[in-house]
Amino acid sequence: MISEQMVPQLFGDEVCDRNGAKIGKVGQVYLEEGTGRPAWATVRTGLFGLKESFVPLDQASMEGDTLRVAVTKEQVSDAPRMDAAGRLSSEDEMQLYDYYGMRYPAVPGPRQDTQAGRSRTPASAHDRTAHDRHAADGRDDAMTRSEERLKVGAETTETGRVRLRKYVVTEEQQVTVPVRHEEVRIEREPITEANRDQAMSGAEISEAEHEVTLHAERPVVRTEAVPVERVRLAKETVTEEETVSGQVRKEQIEVTEEQARDRRDRKR
Repeated sequence: MISEQMVPQLFGDEVCDRNGAKIGKVGQVYLEEGTGRPAWATVRTGLFGLKESFVPLDQASMEGDTLRVAVTKEQVSDAPRMDAAGRLSSEDEMQLYDYYGMRYPAVPGPRQDTQAGRSRTPASAHDRTAHDRHAADGRDDAMTRSEERLKVGAETTETGRVRLRKYVVTEEQQVTVPVRHEEVRIEREPITEANRDQAMSGAEISEAEHEVTLHAERPVVRTEAVPVERVRLAKETVTEEETVSGQVRKEQIEVTEEQARDRRDRKR
């Protein structure tokens, strides 16, 4: 049961249908004039919350910061569109009662006052007129000033996906490799007693040649695949601050002082 005292907490709250499906957020609350009973609320629906649909608060309840209503999300989406900027006339309300299959409650008092008693006023306007009326009756000498507050929360949305993919690239590398090769060096030695017999073993005058095989190292390039590292994806939560803004309404109270006329002026 939604009472008049709970109305200031409703603005901006999440609205769920009787099955728990999210519908939107509370835009305005309409009270029954004379009783102050919350009768209807507007729900901001659509992709950006630009549409407002009327939903009955009969049999509605609060579950934390969520308003659970006794109708379905489809009913609210297809509800007749009304002007949510002002008063809800009796004709508009009868159309909503018929749409939701609800019984239109009877209004006590003379028949000619029925339409006036059935009109609905947004909660902010109703509060102001009710407190002014109590002050005029002498039951209250104070006026309640209300204002809207921003309710800020956060929701998780999918921003993107990351995947690992392995592919092959070819790049040029230069490596310096030491290589060796053989060269011919002429060595001369004089005839001594040690080598004289070997030097004089042949003919005195003759032709001869001697061959030496030279060797050299050549660079050889080959490749081999070796594992170098393991790569995996990991998620971490980073907290940062963002500034959001929104428009809120608040009531201001001003004092108007009326000067009493001089008695002599009234006698004239």
